[in-house]
Amino acid sequence: MSSNSKKILKKLAEKPAVPVTEVAPKGNYSLTRSIKNLVESGLAEKLHSGREDYLRITPKGKSKLNSLLLEGTDMLVPTNWDGFWRIIILDLPEDRKSERESLRYLLKKANFACVKNTVWISPHPYENLFINIKKDLGLTTELMIIVTDKIDDETRTAFLEAIR
Repeated sequence: MSSNSKKILKKLAEKPAVPVTEVAPKGNYSLTRSIKNLVESGLAEKLHSGREDYLRITPKGKSKLNSLLLEGTDMLVPTNWDGFWRIIILDLPEDRKSERESLRYLLKKANFACVKNTVWISPHPYENLFINIKKDLGLTTELMIIVTDKIDDETRTAFLEAIR
């Protein structure tokens, strides 16, 4: 994905809809082409009003952006541990297997370790990302996020073994 496309997705994620002219001023072929590619790939959609055209990020676009944020070098994770463990419990039924696999992929990219079939743990502060994913996908009870400063020694050991 081009850097223009990444920048456009980030801009679209800030508001419900963004005027096309705000994203790509007239005559900017590179940005116009990036918008066309985003729309064709289903990451963004174009909306027409009476006066102006708008762009909106799609759920697929939000998912792609979350993945890019985890892969990006601009995503800074503190090297000093803040003393809190992030525990995510993911329980999606078989008929939502593709969503479950996507979430597992994101958890792995965020350096979470699976310590039990549906339980993931990490010392890294990515809970806000997963809170947003939970809201975006409507996972009210299927995804639980716990931030705690205490875990037992066996769970800590299981986490350390899982990341080796």
